[in-house]
Amino acid sequence: MEKGENFMKKLWVIGAGKFGTRAVEILSKKNFRFDITIVDKDINRCQKLDKILCKIICMDGIEYLSKNLTENDSADWIIPAAPVHVAYEWISAELKKKYLVEGIDVPEGLAKSLPNVISGSKGEIYMSYADFICPDNCPEPADKCTYTNKPRIGILHKKLESIKFDNFKSVVIQSKQLAPGVGGYTPKDLFDALDMVLNAHRPILLSTACKCHGVMHAFQISDHSKNV
Repeated sequence: MEKGENFMKKLWVIGAGKFGTRAVEILSKKNFRFDITIVDKDINRCQKLDKILCKIICMDGIEYLSKNLTENDSADWIIPAAPVHVAYEWISAELKKKYLVEGIDVPEGLAKSLPNVISGSKGEIYMSYADFICPDNCPEPADKCTYTNKPRIGILHKKLESIKFDNFKSVVIQSKQLAPGVGGYTPKDLFDALDMVLNAHRPILLSTACKCHGVMHAFQISDHSKNV
């Protein structure tokens, strides 16, 4: 982060379920000065949150990002904790302002080359180097697995960045740890990914991943005028 440690940092937590509320509880106890906003469309969840720990906004998280996110003057960090691929949903919403966005299945041949893949309901895939449930407070060490204590098999976000498959362009947003078990990215990360998508001129593999786990959507965009 470019801002000093004593500067009030704005965190937007998208989703107020188990992972979102846990992120708020952990980060509110850190020494950093965090101004935390949590966003969820479920009014029951919003009513259960502790207003002392964070600001609460009851609306759809992707809609909130679309209305409020700027590259420099909004949040310092975004913590995606909603049950969707937040980066994909935001980028897709931005693209749809000017383009047609067509979701496609992640190619089977590619999926087979990735670790412990599980297919989602909308063509996306989830992947992980772990075939077990990781501890909630994993500090994501660089050299070994917290759970098994064995050497790390690989770095997932780097593996995804290196993908060369057919005519696809692989765009990866790295989830960086803000606390053990709590990851996020900056607005700049999202806008940089959006620029890469716009400049690719070919089908996209869009992933969000940390060192161990990730989610991937495949899609392509086209100009509205070509479909009139």
